[in-house]
Amino acid sequence: MTADRDGSPGDRDDGSPTGSIRRRGWLEVRWRQFRNAPRPVVRAVVSPLAVAIVLGVLYLAYDVALTRGAVLPGGDLRALALLVFVVSVLVAGALITYLIVPQPGGPGGRRTRSRWSAALGLFAALPIAYLVLVVEAQVLRPLLV
Repeated sequence: MTADRDGSPGDRDDGSPTGSIRRRGWLEVRWRQFRNAPRPVVRAVVSPLAVAIVLGVLYLAYDVALTRGAVLPGGDLRALALLVFVVSVLVAGALITYLIVPQPGGPGGRRTRSRWSAALGLFAALPIAYLVLVVEAQVLRPLLV
């Protein structure tokens, strides 16, 4: 413990109070960040995730039906279905995030939307589409086939 500029004990040289300051571990810091995530980020992740889950379930049903020998109109269009899935999740993620995540307003409280909101949704939707397809192909499909 060192003396303050005025001679009183209680502060360190860097201005922080003395005492035991507990350093948080890596996992505790990440858990706290997860619990206190900013609302725009949560919205940008949840909106394409909801779309990806719905479309992923539809693709899974189509994939399992074709694997079990169902004869559907158009034949086996799984590659096209995957392309439609990914593009739909990306577009929905960008569009929904653009609509529900306004930028912080300046004076007067007026909220604006910009291409940055759409970019946030697009960049959040890309790994979400990939992860939903991985769960579908590696976890759910083997359970159903």
